[in-house]
Amino acid sequence: MGFSGGQSGLLMPPLLLLTCLPLGMGLEHISYVPQLSSATLAAKLTQTTFTLEQPRGQFSHLNISDFDPIWLVVARSNAIQDVTAPQRVEDSPVPADLPKRGYYLTLMANRALYPGGQPGNQLRVLRVGNDTSCSPKTRGCNHPLPGPGPYRVKFLVMNDRGPLAETEWSSETRLQQAEALQATPGPRSAGALVIIAVLSVLLAVVLTALLALLIYTCYDTCGSTPISGPGESVFMRRYNPHHMFSPPAVRGS
Repeated sequence: MGFSGGQSGLLMPPLLLLTCLPLGMGLEHISYVPQLSSATLAAKLTQTTFTLEQPRGQFSHLNISDFDPIWLVVARSNAIQDVTAPQRVEDSPVPADLPKRGYYLTLMANRALYPGGQPGNQLRVLRVGNDTSCSPKTRGCNHPLPGPGPYRVKFLVMNDRGPLAETEWSSETRLQQAEALQATPGPRSAGALVIIAVLSVLLAVVLTALLALLIYTCYDTCGSTPISGPGESVFMRRYNPHHMFSPPAVRGS
């Protein structure tokens, strides 16, 4: 049964609206917030990495299969409003795109790697930025993060037809900074300067005393010992007392 001209005109605005929707608007929402690992780790946060809890048991939805890839989206906090889910895996941004696009996809997995239940004795975490061997232009590379952030992450489920589901964005994560160890301003800083000045004066006094002692010792030693200059010859006259010699023997005839 065909549509009249009026009916088709009424259908056009909804169709145009669906066409102009930004990517990711039709994704299934998973009410899970990624979070930093609660385990006691020595390097939970470094200058280039941070450690997340695995999203165990969060993808057991009927429309998600065991073969659908689950990506981790890493984004700068001020760029999450510009993040759009790629329609194809081939269009996924890589770590080298972070300065320009503000986000990338990494750590591809599937829900079989994130089963529900207790993990047992194994420590199940995700370390973001932990792969120094891959190129930042490689899709899925878990390259070290280029700066302190802050960063926010979420999980994105895709298949051959496009994106399927996504989680909430995490809270902001700031990495450690190399310039964190700085002199604390205030009275302690002034006291430290006074101590350094006193120690410098004492060191100068000790060095001056040692230098004076060295000069005195050298002068005393050199002044009491005769030194022959180059080219000077020392002649010794030999005296032979007469009583030390016997007269020559007289030969018999």
